[in-house]
Amino acid sequence: MVTMRDVAAVAGVSAKTVSRVFNDNPHVTAETKQRVEAALRELNYVPNAIATTFRTGRAPVIGVAVPDIIDPFFASIAKAAETLAAEHGMSVVITNLRSPDREPEVVQSLLRQALSGLVIAPAALDHGYLKAWIDRTPVVFVDRQPVGVAADSFIEDDVGGAHLATSHLVEHGHTRIGFIGDDLALPTTRARLEGYRAALSDAGIALDDSLVAVGAVDRAGAAATFADLDRAGPSAVFCSNARAAISLVPILQDSGLAITTFGDFPLADMLTPSWTVIDQDPLQLGALAAQRILDRLAKPNRRYRRRTVLPVRLVERDSCRIATRLEGFRLAADRR
Repeated sequence: MVTMRDVAAVAGVSAKTVSRVFNDNPHVTAETKQRVEAALRELNYVPNAIATTFRTGRAPVIGVAVPDIIDPFFASIAKAAETLAAEHGMSVVITNLRSPDREPEVVQSLLRQALSGLVIAPAALDHGYLKAWIDRTPVVFVDRQPVGVAADSFIEDDVGGAHLATSHLVEHGHTRIGFIGDDLALPTTRARLEGYRAALSDAGIALDDSLVAVGAVDRAGAAATFADLDRAGPSAVFCSNARAAISLVPILQDSGLAITTFGDFPLADMLTPSWTVIDQDPLQLGALAAQRILDRLAKPNRRYRRRTVLPVRLVERDSCRIATRLEGFRLAADRR
């Protein structure tokens, strides 16, 4: 196997100079850099990842931990992190957290592998278990903010996005707008409920708790949640996340309800009617998180903004224009 010493002998420089060229150190003359790069190509040098780990104390690997890699949103985050890591000669290892209780064990097992950094979309509600790791390994949170530990985070404007989606239904004439969510223990769900309520309040619409239903964590839960909500008589519904929306597709398609949802999902634009969504851009989340890890590795003493809130946008399709139940409310009002 070709070593840096072999490259150094061909280029007529020290092994340390070869290392500097390979790591793009600016303190190398152009002529020396050209000589070393020519030797690297001639010998087809491949870096030894194990040796790199021993030298730096870190494996050239970024960990990505998400609640469920099958979820299209989290899969996109992982894909973006992997793409950026590959551009910098690093690999990615991805793990499923699955449940809040399992998260500390899974994440710490990953960190024991001397990773260069960790991107995490957490499932747990308290991340204090990371305090022992945070000073030695760059950790970046995505989608949800850290609780119990200070770390970088890239999150979406949950309140603003929910406000935008709900206000859009109001603009279509709806005043009986339901909210469907998964678990109010999650900060994203609470923030989106806050945005939903603020939009109704701003429109002068009285809040009605019977129009708020949570528990849509899977298909069975989504069906039960919708049944509870439907008894309150909504003419429109705002789904607080894409997973709940996907579970509700078979029910909502023929419900006569106008629909908006927080988070796009595969085939949302192919449904009949196509669904209006708040676009989160998970690819941007993953790329920004991975880049922050690379930045912290390159300049560990630089000050960075800890919390970054990314804007979201409304993608209007056909589902917000459904007026079947709205017309029913208008006819009933006219008869009164």
